Amino acid sequence: MAYVSKEQIEHAKQWDLLTYLQHVEPYELVKCSRNAYATRSHDSLKISNCKWFWWSRGFGGRSALDYLIKVRGISLPEAVLHLNEQTAISSSPAAQAIPEEGGVPFTLPEAYENASRVVAYLRRRGIAHEVLEACLETGRLYESRNYHNAVFVGFDEQDEPRYAAIRGTTSTRYMGEVPGSDKRYAFSLTPTENNAELHLFESAIDLLSYCTFMLKWGKDWRQVHLLSLAGIHRSTENKGESALPAALLSYLNRHSEVKRLVMHLDNDEPGRLAAEMIGQQLAQSYQLENEPPVQKDVNEDLMAYKKQREYPSR
Repeated sequence: MAYVSKEQIEHAKQWDLLTYLQHVEPYELVKCSRNAYATRSHDSLKISNCKWFWWSRGFGGRSALDYLIKVRGISLPEAVLHLNEQTAISSSPAAQAIPEEGGVPFTLPEAYENASRVVAYLRRRGIAHEVLEACLETGRLYESRNYHNAVFVGFDEQDEPRYAAIRGTTSTRYMGEVPGSDKRYAFSLTPTENNAELHLFESAIDLLSYCTFMLKWGKDWRQVHLLSLAGIHRSTENKGESALPAALLSYLNRHSEVKRLVMHLDNDEPGRLAAEMIGQQLAQSYQLENEPPVQKDVNEDLMAYKKQREYPSR
């Protein structure tokens, strides 16, 4: 486990939760009133006057460090290092107000000299080596120099990186996005030839897990559109308002050949609600099919399949 000093901890505590989310995860913020916010992932978690409280769970805190530890389940050392890394990327949270528009510039984390730890981590998650090699060769996946995280990159129409999801390779299972990421260009794999079928997932790892399943089924995963929605959200407010994921809307606008959507969103309440919402809003324009995982997500299905093959029931 990483060691952090008292000074590093005190520096990390300078981040209040609102400032952290504005800098690093602006897509998580939902404005409730002039001075209050909620988060998209947890709509009962309210932020006001530099404090936050998770009403459905009955606890709260003041700093982003409290939030990462209590809500995200990240260890103290990993949370401290993560927050101090954000300070290095942007400016000091105590020294500068966060602009409402624009945010911080998007810059990919520096790459490590190889991706051995990321490959080992994703192989343990059951993902086929062939799929990983294809992503590494195209720059869609690499290992960061700091913390040896897995970085999943999304590109725009000019093949310029515009988005990056980060997944920790340690037991903390840290998940986040590079500051300045544009969700319209979330991680995706485009077929080598025109194809009308688009498969939707909540995360890049679920997407790669489905590619692995396709290999096992004798199908060519390179011949269909595959898109991670970079997470989903639901809110108790403005239920009649369109909330289609930005990644999906942008991808459909860029790929008019897509006519059929196959959803593989998580088998939980938010995933089921998101699939229902997408179906309601796009049923008139696209052929829709919902194929939720048996377990919570596609990667858990892959791990269960792998375990069954290794230890078949008698």
